[in-house]
Amino acid sequence: MKKRVTTATLRAMKERGERIVMLTAYDATFARLLDQADIDVLLVGDSVGMVVQGHTSTLPVTMDEMVYHCRSVVRGRGEAGRAHVVCDMPFMSYQAGSDEALRNAGRLLKEGAAESVKLEGGEAIVPIVRRLVDSGIPVMGHLGLTPQSVHQLGGWRVQGKSADDARRLVRDAKMLEEAGAYSIVLETIPAELAARVTDSVGIPTIGIGAGVDTDGQVLVIYDLLGLNPDFTPKFLKRYANVGEDIMAACETYRNEVRSREFPSKEYSY
Repeated sequence: MKKRVTTATLRAMKERGERIVMLTAYDATFARLLDQADIDVLLVGDSVGMVVQGHTSTLPVTMDEMVYHCRSVVRGRGEAGRAHVVCDMPFMSYQAGSDEALRNAGRLLKEGAAESVKLEGGEAIVPIVRRLVDSGIPVMGHLGLTPQSVHQLGGWRVQGKSADDARRLVRDAKMLEEAGAYSIVLETIPAELAARVTDSVGIPTIGIGAGVDTDGQVLVIYDLLGLNPDFTPKFLKRYANVGEDIMAACETYRNEVRSREFPSKEYSY
């Protein structure tokens, strides 16, 4: 049985200078494959709303849906799996206050079997982070481009470009650390700022569109595999074109069914 990655493991990896590898997972099949690929952290992201459900943002995703997907991922990883599983708290599951946040985070751990939760935001959510941590729930923070605030931010734009915004982001990171967060995702911010934040805190930073100097990196698995060719942000590197392979396989199947080539005697009882 592999030794499970924990929040303490991730902190130790930062201290040793080891890179943390995180990918999103939304179902049991992907969770099993990613765990076998020795991925350190599986993020059950509310990005499921966009890449699986077909929404244009993460905002419609519900608590029930996150519990469902988290439970599926944990089952796929299995009891003998290595990866740490962190689950996003969806829009309006924590913004209304610490009591509601505690109830919903508790659901993700009790019903979804998550091992930690992720919240978006800085100073405004510090009391909520502290409440969850004090109640025994590990919390990962998320700064920079926070998708649940996309309308407030004016779209999917790089954050922290001005001196004031950069100072605020560094301050928010320190406040999240002081509140007990065990890690922080830094999304779509200048690489120099991400390096500055990483050096300013003792907890791991995990970047997406934030340069190479964070303590780790995260990508959406569907994007990494090339399942959506229309999504082409600057930070994304495609490691495969699985979407093309899927279409080619389905077209071959279609042709063989129509021509009665499949199923042949080889595939019949």
